[in-house]
Amino acid sequence: MIAPQMDTGTAAPAYKRIVIKLSGEALREKGARENISPQIVRGIAERVKEINDLGVQTSVVIGGGNIWRGLSASHRGMDRTTADYMGMLATVINGLALQSALVQLGVETRVQTAIEMQNIAEPFILGRAIRHLELRRVVIFVAGTGNPYFSTDTTAALRASEIRADVILKATKVDGVYDSDPKTNSNALRYDRVTYTEALTKRLQVMDSTAFSLCQDNKIPIVVFDMNQPSNFLDVVRGKQIGTFVAD
Repeated sequence: MIAPQMDTGTAAPAYKRIVIKLSGEALREKGARENISPQIVRGIAERVKEINDLGVQTSVVIGGGNIWRGLSASHRGMDRTTADYMGMLATVINGLALQSALVQLGVETRVQTAIEMQNIAEPFILGRAIRHLELRRVVIFVAGTGNPYFSTDTTAALRASEIRADVILKATKVDGVYDSDPKTNSNALRYDRVTYTEALTKRLQVMDSTAFSLCQDNKIPIVVFDMNQPSNFLDVVRGKQIGTFVAD
């Protein structure tokens, strides 16, 4: 495990293999009617390309909340299993949008899905995913785990465990993990570093409990950072202290 440094002073990456976790909402422009902003997707693709160009083996797990939220639909009376499968399909749409943007930038990309749909994406096969990464192809994991009742946070933790990633980079719209909601509490405290145990004890909103347990059990650190600052992606990969670092 590599902890972040205050200032690396070098362009060398701190990690060899990573999983970037993106929410579906990250693809939507605030206040816009469309679910996916091509401009935002292009910007994310440019950041992913920069990381891949450093020689870092890069994979992405993307949510579907900009299109459909299974849990919210189930609270409104829809069958939870059906609602969750619809959410998984939403992640496929987002994954294809990101793949398209990456291909336009000249980045070899593969979409691997947990639900078989051979005309659209490859099935998730661990050995094939690792081989793609070794060949410097960006791998986008979609359709969640393939099972209802599991979030895309859990998908990120599971895929990171399977491919033996060095870290999960959780790109969010806030600049780290706080002890309370910074939007409603101006005195909220941001953590530079927190342990798994502290995060659980203090009920910090890092990931859902299943995802968090997977990361803790498999000793996969998590970096939560603000994706709205484009330079943060490269800074995090280079090991600079950006956002909040979660580990033992």
